[in-house]
Amino acid sequence: MTSYAVVIPTLVRDTLADCLASLAAATGPHPEQIVLVDDRPDPEPERLEHPLSVLGDLRERVTVLGGGGRGPAAARNTGLRAVTAPWTVFLDDDVQVGPHWCGQLAEDLAEASPDIAGVQGVIAVPLPGERRPTDWERGTAGLARAHWITADMAYRTEALKQVGGFDERFRRAFREDADLALRVLDAGWRIRQGRRTTRHPVRPASRWASVGQQRGNADDALMRQLHGPDWWDKAVAPRGRIRSHAVITTAGVAACALAATGHGRAATACALGWAAGTAEFARARITPGPRTRHEVTTMLATSVLIPPAATWHRLVGALRHRHAPAWQEVAR
Repeated sequence: MTSYAVVIPTLVRDTLADCLASLAAATGPHPEQIVLVDDRPDPEPERLEHPLSVLGDLRERVTVLGGGGRGPAAARNTGLRAVTAPWTVFLDDDVQVGPHWCGQLAEDLAEASPDIAGVQGVIAVPLPGERRPTDWERGTAGLARAHWITADMAYRTEALKQVGGFDERFRRAFREDADLALRVLDAGWRIRQGRRTTRHPVRPASRWASVGQQRGNADDALMRQLHGPDWWDKAVAPRGRIRSHAVITTAGVAACALAATGHGRAATACALGWAAGTAEFARARITPGPRTRHEVTTMLATSVLIPPAATWHRLVGALRHRHAPAWQEVAR
């Protein structure tokens, strides 16, 4: 039997106990090691007491390490350095593995040929059946179609060390998994889809969460610097709306500047362009949703804020990462 370790970066959210309980309850060969990386800047050890208690007999296999609040990529590297097993399986702390996950994982790993570095789990996102999903729920559901996400991803430990692990310049839980996979593929390995299943519930979020997510556009700029302008195709990632966001933002800024300098007609034309672009964006987000008052007002408000936020973060990222070297050069 192929042995494996499980690495879980965590901020000790309420979801961690459910994650660990599902792992303890799963049938099949259990992990040789469970490495929890507490990535809170100021850890409070007592908050881990309850999550760890649900592991039962697996508690003795747990190692808890501090991540220092440097983000999930750095936390996973911290966990990886403690792994001695030939396979390292990354789980997020807000997932719940399936009831037969350990046995299915063992089959996934046993079937991996020597040239396969990674085996991805099947992610299931439960959505409400009595109504249309909200914009936030649809965004989370996209994880079920994503490639190489570390919500449930197994890698040969050897392959991870060969490419230098995760790029710690990705400070958010965004794109760091795609970057790693592209570097693994570039090193001559293959990645395949496994059969084990993991549940990823939709967690509660602020109505402004979609605006905060625009920080990920800076990570897209880093991806472009590292993997070229066609990185979207290489990573099988949706291109998104950054180009239209830039056009909308430019129209809005131009309208304000022209109005301030007395160019009324030109300002009106730009303002109409901004309004049309914003309205189209809002409609595209409202139409597939439940169309409740709360959802509609949230989509209207955030559709005004998202284009400038996305454009700003993309520009900042392009400037910050314009000379970014490959991660292995940084990690040396």
